[in-house]
Amino acid sequence: MPDIYEISDYIGNPLFNQFCEFMDREYKALCKIEYSKDVWARGWNIKLRKAGKSLCVIYPKENYFTVLVVIGNKEKEKVEGILPQLSDEIQTIYRETKEGNGQRWLMIELHSNDCIYQDTLKLIRICRESK
Repeated sequence: MPDIYEISDYIGNPLFNQFCEFMDREYKALCKIEYSKDVWARGWNIKLRKAGKSLCVIYPKENYFTVLVVIGNKEKEKVEGILPQLSDEIQTIYRETKEGNGQRWLMIELHSNDCIYQDTLKLIRICRESK
């Protein structure tokens, strides 16, 4: 199992460290590295949790990483309320992600500290605040 530093080296994008530092500073998120055998996301991933609740899952890629944010029934109304203010890319991901069992599993690729990155942090905040 790789450690967080090996994963960071593999990604090779300073945004990953920035994201992890933010999640630690803002939420004191617990970080758990696991291997996923899922066909669509096979490989090592990092699950970030706070108070027993998932904040997101990180899927490392070379030069970028994908963040899975799950929008459930508790978050849906608030997310849809701010959706028009979010980037076109996030709006498209939200609309194109099918809802199943009252959830949308948003897979968001992060390459740089841009509006997609900032919007992802907003979605995570909504997930954290819903209880």
